[in-house]
Amino acid sequence: MKTVSASSSLETKMIFGMPKSLIWGFVAIIIFMTGDGIEQAFLSKQIVEMGFTPAQSASVFTIYGVTVAIASWLAALFADIWGPRRTMLAGLIIWSVFHIGFITLGTIPESLNMIRIMYGLRGFGFPLFAYSFVVWIAYATPYKKLPSAMGWFWFAHSLGLGVFGSYLPSFTIPSLGYNGSLWLGLIFVVIGGLMGVLLTKGNFERQQGEEKETGDTIKKGLTILFTNPKIAIASIVRIINQLAVYGFVVAMPLFLTSKEVGFTTSEWLKIWSAMYLVNIIFNLIWGFVANRMAWNKVVQYFGCIGVAASCLLFYYVPITFGPNFWLMVCVSGFFGAVLGAFAQMSSIFAAIDPENRGAAMSIHNLSAGLSQFIGPALAGVLFSAFGTKGFVWALAGLYLVGFVLAHFLKINTEKTPTGDEIVSRDSKNKVSIG
Repeated sequence: MKTVSASSSLETKMIFGMPKSLIWGFVAIIIFMTGDGIEQAFLSKQIVEMGFTPAQSASVFTIYGVTVAIASWLAALFADIWGPRRTMLAGLIIWSVFHIGFITLGTIPESLNMIRIMYGLRGFGFPLFAYSFVVWIAYATPYKKLPSAMGWFWFAHSLGLGVFGSYLPSFTIPSLGYNGSLWLGLIFVVIGGLMGVLLTKGNFERQQGEEKETGDTIKKGLTILFTNPKIAIASIVRIINQLAVYGFVVAMPLFLTSKEVGFTTSEWLKIWSAMYLVNIIFNLIWGFVANRMAWNKVVQYFGCIGVAASCLLFYYVPITFGPNFWLMVCVSGFFGAVLGAFAQMSSIFAAIDPENRGAAMSIHNLSAGLSQFIGPALAGVLFSAFGTKGFVWALAGLYLVGFVLAHFLKINTEKTPTGDEIVSRDSKNKVSIG
């Protein structure tokens, strides 16, 4: 039995449900993700206004999505090999260099090919920074406190990317324009990146008596999906996790703003933003709930069942009550609340195979990237073939499949008599974390 010890007593001290030593890292994630997400509200429009087609604009995001998915998988592996701090620094440098190229060689001269290349390469940056910090959290946090700590990560991630990153351009574009807003994003990323690399205090220790070889670690990041059945099951649940999010952004604007329902585009955007505002709060709430109950039960009963119900409500509420704005805001808010229950998947992945947390988290990140691909594709196929009604019922069915699969992801934690160690057991692993 191998033991993973905390690098210092600081790492086991918790404040508001997060490791005290990593507080600056959480702040850094908010600032970094604000800069990373600043263009999401306008880049497609900017590219079209350059004279390119919507399909050409979409190709930019497709390339970006591929690099993000690859980097998401690599981030946890590199964090396990080099340590999170060095991997975060690499992410910061990659993001900054290629963002400068994205602006100077791409958007300013309006070169579509350079936009594709530079924006695509920039996609390697944010996962190396943000998802390396997830590994840091997984090693620094006692198992029983993982849900709340991971909840804080997703709170910080969503607050920066989904809230500040989305709303900031509405203030900067009128005065700075598109490219000026992109330069502002660089400033946020550099400040947040340096804060995360320089001010985060927690040290990172690998398993005692074991050095991580690059080849072996990357190999484990591939084979763990086949050698550990729980990782494979968790991967499927993690993919299902965000299918509705990425599917809804394709299908719901078409449905809710159609003549059949009657919302305006502006109303739809406000309805959807309510989901993010509620979600960031419930990312925290479910973390504290999961500190007191089985993690997989939170995913099962609140996440899978809740989102399945939300999928149906998104169709039947507007069909029944028409374009009732505030009623749909409540539906969207409910969706954001129950979606937050899936934040426990980060903790579950980390606890399934404690001796290979980097490899386990790499599959977690890869699954999140795959969800970003599958969701829109699923929406395109099902919405075209069966309409909105068939689409939402199919999604609801997938979340019920997730409910069944999550039953097999039980993680039992108990505190040792010393009060300093947390023991995590599943049917195959027994390992001490202290």
